[in-house]
Amino acid sequence: MTFHGRSLIGFSHGSESTGTFQAMNPATGQALDGTFHTASAAEVRRAAELAREAAAVLAGTSPSERAAFLRAVADELESARPDIVARMPLETALPEGRANGELGRTIGQLRMFADLVEEGSWVDARLESAQPDRAPVPKPDLRYMRIALGPVAVFGASNFPLAFSVAGGDTASAFAAGCPVVAVSHFAHPGISEIVGSAIQRAVKASGLPEGTFSLLQGTGEDVGIPLVDHPAIKAVGFTGSRFGGLAIAERAAARKEPIPVFAEMSSINPIVIRPHALKTRRDPLVAGLAGSVSLGVGQFCTNPGLVLLPAGEDAEAFIQDFAAAMDDSKGGTALHAGITKAYNEATQARASHANVETLASTANDTGSNRVNPWVFRTTAAALLADESLTGEAFGPSTTIVTYDGDAELTRVIASLEGQLTMTIQADPADHPMDAGVVRAMQERCGRLIVNGFPTGVEVCSAMVHGGPFPATTDARSTSVGTAAIERFSRPFCFQDVPQDLLPEALRDGNPLGIWRLVDGERTKEA
Repeated sequence: MTFHGRSLIGFSHGSESTGTFQAMNPATGQALDGTFHTASAAEVRRAAELAREAAAVLAGTSPSERAAFLRAVADELESARPDIVARMPLETALPEGRANGELGRTIGQLRMFADLVEEGSWVDARLESAQPDRAPVPKPDLRYMRIALGPVAVFGASNFPLAFSVAGGDTASAFAAGCPVVAVSHFAHPGISEIVGSAIQRAVKASGLPEGTFSLLQGTGEDVGIPLVDHPAIKAVGFTGSRFGGLAIAERAAARKEPIPVFAEMSSINPIVIRPHALKTRRDPLVAGLAGSVSLGVGQFCTNPGLVLLPAGEDAEAFIQDFAAAMDDSKGGTALHAGITKAYNEATQARASHANVETLASTANDTGSNRVNPWVFRTTAAALLADESLTGEAFGPSTTIVTYDGDAELTRVIASLEGQLTMTIQADPADHPMDAGVVRAMQERCGRLIVNGFPTGVEVCSAMVHGGPFPATTDARSTSVGTAAIERFSRPFCFQDVPQDLLPEALRDGNPLGIWRLVDGERTKEA
């Protein structure tokens, strides 16, 4: 396939700048076909200004028009499947099956948001009738709904080059809310980003929407992303990546003359607690399930379980021995890019050299390659409580097993942890009732509590929460997966004593859209 290698600025291509780069095949270290040009400062400004011009038009589209646009994007991505599936393994070292599966998830997200927009109740319409004769103060006519926030900057993720990138959940939910998107390609995936961005560009044209509805900027977050965040037209940011990158963006956004929200998913070790009876009776399936979860996708999932908490004793020792053997047999794999390899090697070496940590399974990584291999460590709850560095993330196929003495110590460990995307309990009926303090501590420290499962695998549906307290995300009130993700890019708005012809259809008398509304305290679809 042939790449033009330039940014997409609305319906136009960017210039061939002097700042160029190529994608690298992480498995071979070889440069891939296609020279890509970093967007210029003028192109960053132009993309933001076009988005500002498009914002009112996109926000004013009807539910059916916006849903049709989201489905058009999904259809264009489906048409581009052969090119996407051919390029993704080259830029990521991920298998073709993963490319097809992740593309299916990306397309499914877009269609899910189309259904949500078409159904319409996400605007949370609330009507309070006027009471002009009320004493001592008359009550005005008040009508509430959620409206589009404005242009959104979306940063592509390295570990999900489709589902959390140019056309991923941030972009889909922003479009659904009526917000234009300026996407920043991840530097490791410029070819995938160009293919996907061109598909969105075609859908914008076919839908008759303004060209500023979507732009794609090529380049790094430092060269392109930070200047974009600085632009006053941008009203929110979606980001999935490292804590360093997410905090840099959040700090920059907070320092603007007009601070804007940043919805960044950053760092999580997703602890798993195995209760005594489950540990005794289900050792083999738990060993197999945990090994699969830790090594899935070469450990490069944001829900990778990096901490396992076991009650100290003979059953724990047997589990640890079997799990270490299972991980020793794991093959490892190629990291998505050299930056991940470097960070993983540094994190695992630091853990291995810690005085209170025992290394149970490890395989030396090939110097100079992007291959990363499994590591398993063990320590005690007392050591972990004494040194918070033992809870740091090693983004890759590694985990640390911690033995604890009793529920009181377990609760202290959980309460000491940073915010997490997920926490998991493996328990049998004989383990119930579980200590309320343990469960409460877990609920306070994560966004999703799982029982008798493993955290890797995030269902895309209306009930999912993929978020959590800091540093799992910068805003624990939000989710980046599921229909509630639309709330990030909308804001509450109230119309007071506004004539019918100036009201949005969602708030007009007669309920022309036929959506669920709260009318004088009663949930109804009636007029």
